[in-house]
Amino acid sequence: MVEIKDTEPVGQKKVLLASPRGYCAGVDRAVIAVEKALDHYGAPIYVRKQIVHNIHVVSTLEKRGAIFVDEVDEVPEGSILVFSAHGVSPAVVKAAEERGLQTIDATCPLVTKVHREVQRFAKEQYDILLVGHEGHEEVEGTAGEAPDIVQIVDQDDSINNVVIKNPEKLIWLSQTTLSVDEAMETVNKLRTKFPTLQNPPSDDICYATQNRQVAIKKVGAVSDLVVVVGSANSSNTVRLVEVALLAGAKAAYRVDFASEIQDEWFEGVETVGVSSGASVPEELVQEVVENLARRGFGDVETIQTAEEDVQFSLPKELRKDLKSAGEDTSNKAKR
Repeated sequence: MVEIKDTEPVGQKKVLLASPRGYCAGVDRAVIAVEKALDHYGAPIYVRKQIVHNIHVVSTLEKRGAIFVDEVDEVPEGSILVFSAHGVSPAVVKAAEERGLQTIDATCPLVTKVHREVQRFAKEQYDILLVGHEGHEEVEGTAGEAPDIVQIVDQDDSINNVVIKNPEKLIWLSQTTLSVDEAMETVNKLRTKFPTLQNPPSDDICYATQNRQVAIKKVGAVSDLVVVVGSANSSNTVRLVEVALLAGAKAAYRVDFASEIQDEWFEGVETVGVSSGASVPEELVQEVVENLARRGFGDVETIQTAEEDVQFSLPKELRKDLKSAGEDTSNKAKR
C-alpha cells in the first residue's frame, strides 16, 4: 500500500487529510478472511451479501473467484460460505447448516458483541430498542437474534410506534456504524417518552466509527470542501459526509473513485478535507489526493486525532483449517 506523504505547499490551496480514516480492524479481518479462504480452499468461495460495503473491494475479490450472493439458497450444497462483516441472524446460520455448507463467520467482533447483548437482555425479558437503520444488513442480523422482542428505532415514526411491556426492563442498543450524535438524538427522544430507558452495558458504536467522526469534525470545521471516499451503501461513510457538514464544511461529497470528483465543486475553494469510510482501502484515498494535487492542491496536511492499533484474529473456522495445513494463521494480507 502506498503511503501518502506531506508535500511542499503550492500557493494557498491545501488538503487536510483526516486520520484515522479507511479500513478498521473488523473490515481488514473480513477481507483478509476471504483472501485467505481463496488461497487455501481455491475458488469459488461464496460470500453472503457484500463482505464489506465497498464496490472496489467486492470487485477485486470477484476477480479472484469470490461469488457474492444475497441468500443462502443460492449457494450450491456443500460449498464454502463466508458470512459478511455485518453479521447474520440465527435463521441464516440455521439455513446454512441445513444446506450442508461449510461456513466461515467473518462478522466483526464488535457487531458480535451487540448480538450477545441482545441474547442476554432477551433472556432477561427486557424490551430491546435497537437504534439503527431499517433494512441495513447489520440491523437485520442483530434484530434476528430476538425478532419478537427487538424493536428497530429509526425515524420519529418508529419512536411513536414503540410499545413496551415493562418500563423497568427497557434498554436501547445500537447499530455500530451510526453517528454518535445521530444515535444520541434518537435516544434522547426515546428517553423523553420512556424515562426509565436504560443504557447499553458498554458503548455499541464502534471505536473506528467514532474516531473517523472525530477526525472529520476537526477537518470539516476548517474546510471549504470535504471529499469522503466510500460507497453509497456504507452507513459509516454516509455519516461522515453528514458529520462534515454539521461541523461547518461549506460542501461535502461522497465518491467511490477519484474520477467522480467534479470540476464545479472547486469554485472559490482553498481548503479541501479528505477522509474515507471504514471499508475503503487506502489506495483509493491516494488516488483522490493525487487528483487534488493536479488541481493545484499540493499542500497536504494530516490532521491526526487518534492512534489505532486494534487487530482481530481471523475467524476460528478458517484459523483451524489453516493451522492444520501448516499455513499462516495471522491476520496479515499479501497486498
